[in-house]
Amino acid sequence: MSLPQIDPSTYDAQLAAKLAEFKANFAAFDLPEPSVHASAPLHYRLRCEFRMFHQGERIDYAMFDPAEPKRPIVLESFPTASETVCAAMTRLRDTLQTSPALKTRLFQVNFLSTLSGQLMITLIYHRKLDEDWEVAARALAADMQAQIIGRSLRQKVVLERDWLLEEFELNGRQLRYQQVEGSFTQPNGGVNRQMLGWACQQASGLGGDLLELYCGNGNFTVALAPQFDRVLATEVSKSSVKAAHYNLDANAISNVAMVRMSSDEISDAMAGTRPFERMKDVDLPSYRFSTLFVDPPRSGLDAPTLALAAGFDNILYISCNPQTLHDNVSALQATHTISASAVFDQFPYTHHLECGLLLTRRQQPPA
Repeated sequence: MSLPQIDPSTYDAQLAAKLAEFKANFAAFDLPEPSVHASAPLHYRLRCEFRMFHQGERIDYAMFDPAEPKRPIVLESFPTASETVCAAMTRLRDTLQTSPALKTRLFQVNFLSTLSGQLMITLIYHRKLDEDWEVAARALAADMQAQIIGRSLRQKVVLERDWLLEEFELNGRQLRYQQVEGSFTQPNGGVNRQMLGWACQQASGLGGDLLELYCGNGNFTVALAPQFDRVLATEVSKSSVKAAHYNLDANAISNVAMVRMSSDEISDAMAGTRPFERMKDVDLPSYRFSTLFVDPPRSGLDAPTLALAAGFDNILYISCNPQTLHDNVSALQATHTISASAVFDQFPYTHHLECGLLLTRRQQPPA
């Protein structure tokens, strides 16, 4: 697959084509008309990674086309990046150009920004970072008003902190999220807000308790928690669990219990097939789950998790892979039907499409 061609005049047509393909693929499931959540056609990416191309004394941002992986494509600009990142790119390159302490053997630059305008820059090197680098990096951080992280093999230098605080409004609430360097965060902040809004709309009125798998840093947990009596949220990544605890506290949410467990482990715990020390403070039998929320990896739900899902009245499913979503919905056809659907264009100008479904338990088995 080649690098996408960024042309805002083609955006609407590209999204329409992706929507048509999604509807055709799910037509056999009596798909309700999807709500469509478009991206801004430019400046939508909050995080970007660039290789640094050295040619003589000059240094430039570069990307590589998978079709020609050995030929660097030098970038003068990157219009899909957030305005915060775009403004920083030129200033950073000019500073790197004149600073041997920062430029020497610089391999890659990662940018992370927020809707609220914060910025983190990670500089990755093929050399050990020393005191000269730190002095130059501190000056860079002050000049750019950014968090600067330095990385090399088995080395990470944090000047102040390695996280940003995202803030935005959702349904009258001001939400706050800690976003940790190197951990997963939603790349398209505008579309992420739309996903959260859609999920809250579908959860409204379901009541009872919520089980959430793959909760990450609590992106959906924070938004959905007020819709339910109690929430049990699970995640395997230590850094994400730590950020999720921070985010729950930052948003004054007290009805969520967090456990670091995989989806198959929570399936075993729910079935009572084996005890888990990590569940010792969770009174699992006291929960009255009405809804399962999942936002799984591209591989979708595995067989034990599908078996667990079949026991829920409501399944709220956000997917980054329509194909595995299709497979999972097919496996749940005997017990559930699609009540609502949505598409979220996280990645304009690519074939990728995120989608959401609300599955509800059938009153009668399908004919």
